[in-house]
Amino acid sequence: MKDLTLEPAVKQLEMLRMGEVSVMELAEAHLKQIERLNPKLNAFADLDAERVRAEARRLDVQKEARGPLHGLPVTVKSSIATEGYRCEIGSLLHKGDVPREDAVVVARLRAAGALILGTTNCPEFLMAYETANLLHGRTRNPWDLERSPAGSSGGESAAIAAGMSAAGLGSDSGGSVRVPAHFTGICSLKPTPGRIPGQGHLPPCVGPFSVLGAIGPMARTMADVDLMFRTLSGQDATDPVSPPVALRTRSLDELRGHTIGFFEDDGLAPVTAETRAAVQAGAAALREARFRVEPWRPGTLEPLRKLWWKLFVQCGAMFYAPEIAGKEKQLSPIFKEFLEIADGAPALTATEMLDAWAELDLLRAKTLAEMREHPVLLCPVASIPAFRHGERSWMVEGRAVEYLDAVRHTQWFNTLGAPAAVVPVGHSREGLPIGVQIAARPFEDEVALGIAAIVDAAFGYRAPAMAGS
Repeated sequence: MKDLTLEPAVKQLEMLRMGEVSVMELAEAHLKQIERLNPKLNAFADLDAERVRAEARRLDVQKEARGPLHGLPVTVKSSIATEGYRCEIGSLLHKGDVPREDAVVVARLRAAGALILGTTNCPEFLMAYETANLLHGRTRNPWDLERSPAGSSGGESAAIAAGMSAAGLGSDSGGSVRVPAHFTGICSLKPTPGRIPGQGHLPPCVGPFSVLGAIGPMARTMADVDLMFRTLSGQDATDPVSPPVALRTRSLDELRGHTIGFFEDDGLAPVTAETRAAVQAGAAALREARFRVEPWRPGTLEPLRKLWWKLFVQCGAMFYAPEIAGKEKQLSPIFKEFLEIADGAPALTATEMLDAWAELDLLRAKTLAEMREHPVLLCPVASIPAFRHGERSWMVEGRAVEYLDAVRHTQWFNTLGAPAAVVPVGHSREGLPIGVQIAARPFEDEVALGIAAIVDAAFGYRAPAMAGS
């Protein structure tokens, strides 16, 4: 039973099915890990141990058909409605908010038999790459408590990396499941928007965020992420952006039919030497697995990033303006920082907004046309590994790299509305995890998952020292 909580989710489920461990025993192991580590990491926004135990007892005696996640201890980012648990989006303006019903994806989690441990911390209103707020405080990285697990799904990534949760749900409009996975050494997927229904996300993924945003699974292995995706995906008929796309199984030969283009940087923002080495190692592993891997990058990366900035930063500030008006004193420093960044550009006019909307479709079409010969991309997740709390500028290859530029590598695929997975591959000189990103064309999530699984098999999760018993 040693380090049971660090086993892959698929292994934990196998042990449950074989009767090697009960749901209650597995729940208690996770609660013990939470009791030991959460005071240091501060990953949870809400946790009710007695409620977890009561649900574990119910699942242990359940007689009817059991779902594919029966008894698996999972967590949910506190921006995804989870009935009975605080989902406050990290804001004093939502203090005490407890949804009366589940988001569609959480209802599917429960229907599949998952045991929900609680909700996890996020930056206020999700608008930061660092997880901190005035409501629950700062979440720390299990690899180094002086560093951030990133954001906005930072509580989720810290909990999973440290074995306090077997798997979970985050959300991503600008890298928010991918950068945290990279910073903490786990796996994640930002799906094509709607493949996992977004109904019940707080705030709603509407307007430009219906293209930028998606709820995505996070776990320690790609097999776990794949299981979560296959269990939770499927059309929600009440969601206008949820497509009727059936799950597909891609054979290894089918996956090898996709030529992979890889690049170590975008030609504008430098990356660390260890980041370059991680991308090269990922490419080598795929070549070893008999994939065609060629140096190549789209010519639209910088236009995609600029449009993301307009839609996420400028539109995001415009969306929140009515809610925060007159309540500025209650806002956390990290959200005020976002507002200051947004204030660096004037508010969009109606004409500029309409032009941006049209440009979104035109730029997506142009990028997909460029990707005909290289429908899968392998690239960095960020210029740097996990940064120290509050850091906003870094020297990389002798050049200064600023906050949002350091994570531009994820923003491209939000603008494109494309699936992108993250797998841990290397480590920095300080021993911090470094992931790589595998992106595919929209609605080809299974391709990204399948190829990411090849990379994961060659490298894979390594537990931070504090997580072991």
